[in-house]
Amino acid sequence: MLKVFQPDYTNVVKAAYNIKSERMPLYDHKVSVKVMEEILGKKFGDLYNGNTSEKREFFRNYNNFFKEMGYDTVSFECTIRAVMPGSGALDKHIPGAIRNRSDFEKYPWDSVPQLYFEKYSGYFQLLSEEMPEGMKAVGGPGNGVFECVQDVVGYMDLCYIMADDPDLYDDLFNAVGSMMYKIWEQFMERFSDAYAVLRFGDDLGFKTSTLLPPEHIKTKIIPWYKKIIELVHSYNKPFLLHSCGKIIDVMDDLINVAKIDAKHSNEDIIAPISFWIDNYGDRIGIFGGIDTDVLCEKNEDEIKEYTKQVISCAARAKGFALGSGNSIPDYVPAKGYLAMVETARKARGE
Repeated sequence: MLKVFQPDYTNVVKAAYNIKSERMPLYDHKVSVKVMEEILGKKFGDLYNGNTSEKREFFRNYNNFFKEMGYDTVSFECTIRAVMPGSGALDKHIPGAIRNRSDFEKYPWDSVPQLYFEKYSGYFQLLSEEMPEGMKAVGGPGNGVFECVQDVVGYMDLCYIMADDPDLYDDLFNAVGSMMYKIWEQFMERFSDAYAVLRFGDDLGFKTSTLLPPEHIKTKIIPWYKKIIELVHSYNKPFLLHSCGKIIDVMDDLINVAKIDAKHSNEDIIAPISFWIDNYGDRIGIFGGIDTDVLCEKNEDEIKEYTKQVISCAARAKGFALGSGNSIPDYVPAKGYLAMVETARKARGE
């Protein structure tokens, strides 16, 4: 049985600022509530959609899970895509709400910030009120510029628009970026005190390259990252970018122009954690390390040995937080996840 430890969110802040922490912190972009329930031996996920008292009980259990597992922070975000009218093209594979200039002009861009806070303000408030001593959150308004554009257009149709209507293509990124900035302005004013590190996830690549031409990411997406990150920095908070895929062609701009403080997400098929540490660890914090496929496919002894190797590699990093290279979705076996966590905590002397 792992001993109870005292959380200290500053360990994650230091890692994000690329400073070696007092102890190596744990970090996961998301942990499935289903996995949490299995490990804790109690059901609480349905409370998320209940009344205020039930939601409070949800966050009491949710936050406590991270503490019991040895995290210094709680990962929590509420996604922008979910409140965008007509969204769903990205993961529900429905037709995009915007296919042409007429659709774009009719789209209710100005209503999205209000919809966002009407839906989520109560969740952020309860998250804060039920935060264990010594902990803060990592997250914020979820989804980045590219994912929000895709969710109301669709990736294939976006590529058609890129070729057929370059002005509309530009306007889509600017409309989404402006909308996101308004959400982030209000979020930082109202809820930033509950957060140690701010982040969003924007998957810019896949296994072999970026999903858009690198120059388009540099000129149409990264400028909006820069504005949002400048806002985050004005509150003296670090910013962590979660982005899957082979995004090496735009990493220098993410670091030098957007000014991300830390980067999360790695798959061994693209590049092992050693690549990220050796090539970028002198400039930004590196989060992750344990390929999620390993947690799914390997047995507990293999996962423990793999985790030890990642920890050994990470000894040469400055800012580092260990966890899955992506997240802990429903299909990750609880035993595999626990093998990673317990190995990390044992390495910390716990």
